[in-house]
Amino acid sequence: MATRQELANAIRALTMDAVQIPNSGHPGAPMGMADIAEVLYNDFMQHNPTNPNWADRDRFVMSNGHGSMMPYSVLHLTGYDLSTDDLKAFRQLHSKTPGHPEYGYTAGIETTTGPLGQGITNAVGMALAEKVMAAQFNKDGHEIVDHNTYVFLGDGCLMEGISHEACSLAGSFGLGKLICYYDDNNISIDGNVDGWFGDDTPKRFKAYGWQVISVDGHDPKEIRKATKKAIKKTNKPTLICCKTVIGKGAPNKEGGHHVHGEALGAEEIAATREAMNWPHAPFEIPDDIYAGWDAKEAGAAAEAAWNEKFAAYAAAFPAEAAEFTRRMAGDLPEGWDEHAAKAIADINEAAPTQATRISSKMSLNAFSPVLPEFLGGSADLTPSNNTFSETSVKINDNNGSKEMNFAGNYISYGVREFGMSAIMNGVTLHGGLVPYGATFLMFSEYARNALRMAALMKIQSIFVYTHDSIGLGEDGPTHQAVEQIPTLRMIPNMAVWRTCDAVETAVSWKVAIERKNGPSCLIYSRQNLAHQNRTAEQIANIEKGGYVLVDTDGTPDAIVIATGSEVDLAVQAAAASDKNVRVVSMPSTDAFEAQDDAYKESVLPAAVTARVAVEAAIPDGWYKYVGLNGKVIGMTTFGESAPAPVLFEHFGFTVDNVVAAINDVA
Repeated sequence: MATRQELANAIRALTMDAVQIPNSGHPGAPMGMADIAEVLYNDFMQHNPTNPNWADRDRFVMSNGHGSMMPYSVLHLTGYDLSTDDLKAFRQLHSKTPGHPEYGYTAGIETTTGPLGQGITNAVGMALAEKVMAAQFNKDGHEIVDHNTYVFLGDGCLMEGISHEACSLAGSFGLGKLICYYDDNNISIDGNVDGWFGDDTPKRFKAYGWQVISVDGHDPKEIRKATKKAIKKTNKPTLICCKTVIGKGAPNKEGGHHVHGEALGAEEIAATREAMNWPHAPFEIPDDIYAGWDAKEAGAAAEAAWNEKFAAYAAAFPAEAAEFTRRMAGDLPEGWDEHAAKAIADINEAAPTQATRISSKMSLNAFSPVLPEFLGGSADLTPSNNTFSETSVKINDNNGSKEMNFAGNYISYGVREFGMSAIMNGVTLHGGLVPYGATFLMFSEYARNALRMAALMKIQSIFVYTHDSIGLGEDGPTHQAVEQIPTLRMIPNMAVWRTCDAVETAVSWKVAIERKNGPSCLIYSRQNLAHQNRTAEQIANIEKGGYVLVDTDGTPDAIVIATGSEVDLAVQAAAASDKNVRVVSMPSTDAFEAQDDAYKESVLPAAVTARVAVEAAIPDGWYKYVGLNGKVIGMTTFGESAPAPVLFEHFGFTVDNVVAAINDVA
């Protein structure tokens, strides 16, 4: 029977051999955390390598994602679909072992990590989702949601500001099933971190409301004892500070910063093999070590036990069991199409003239009664974002009480835009919930990397952004979004909607709810916007991203394309012009680009080259549609502090200016 040391050394050997092939990677963290991983996976982790998506599995997140060979080694050793050849293809094109763990590439990888701090924050979202799902579904004697979220993280994760946002909130929430192992090795790329990271990390986390335990990260008995204590502490998350040696086992390089991100080299690998008493060839693992790691039988038994538990739950609570199954599968509720169609028709009939942030709340009120999977929230702007619907129930109340209602469906995130967004991603990855979170469009800047990660992972997070332009008014240029809309559109796989009235707003929500393969940004106004009259066909065409809102008899002399608050301006200018002007509302350029060529030609016929685009944002992206000889009325500077009507006139968003532009091109 293999010893614990031999089991841990298997991680070290696979890591140094895999990193050596491309001469690229980060062997230090996996070799330093190998003893922690061995204890966690062999003594505590509830998972099934033959069914990586088992609903009640424990989640594991490698937040210091540069150490990707640690999870890859463990997944291979425990029996996941990750072969020796896959390990040999480390960091190669289309392999299952990319340079950082990437969601969707490798069975058993729960989230994409690499940008430091986001992994731990995703894990907060996963632990939060577990807590909410447990409160919503568990019954006395029937705990079908009952699992832990384990995290490995390093100094870099703790230096990133997002970890402060997320870990503070995790402490406030009392997420007792969140257990983190801090790789306290004092080393980062530049060297010993004492010169730039002098935090008293244990005190910091105790101040957040965490349980903190310090151990020797190379002592399995201490690690096991600490983990058992962490599991027993159900009302606080736990940080286990593990004092480790980076690159443990490499006799000439361990403890130094070069082993952080450089291959060991053939000479040092040979020395490491000798120092570890590891006589085996590269990627050769003895049978007794494979047997010591193999989790397939135990994992199948754990899942089978849960299946029995769920069968008993289904017999006692059939409706709840069916709902749990639907939500974990990510399916929409029965009758969704009919419900959504009626909601949009009702909003169209109401024909309100109002800010689209108010229209967004109207949409939430219409859709949320049939979507119990919604988990809403705002970064301390709920009254302004209008994201609290008639069915919203706060998890963390605002009356000063620390009591939490995890059966609720709405979170006050505090002023934590980045943290909120990455937590939402973790909630989505957990399954069973569809998160939406809101702030002002300007502050999407704070959250930008979490938005990118959602798009990269192709997951359904819904980001709501209000106060979308200079229409914000008196708060001035610090709050007025100018460049945010076009740059959000540049993110691959990000759906971006900027709507002109309540009907387009309802459609944007419908599309975001239905979109399961990527995130959405829903962008809404502070100021009132007029209702636009449409036929049934036009309403149906809204979700195509761009459609003809106002047309002419015969071929138009010119086309005006607009979004959001500028659509009504375009309609007024078309009416005032002596030209035959078609108005195209284009709330989503990415949705429009996804249409076939025939539809796009029907909206923007190539023969009509006289085109004007109008949007209160940086204009560059619109030249794709108007051509170099077209006109774009947009923002080329930051805004100013003044009432919105004054600003629109000052910056040229007037009927006269649009008419003049039409005359210039036509």
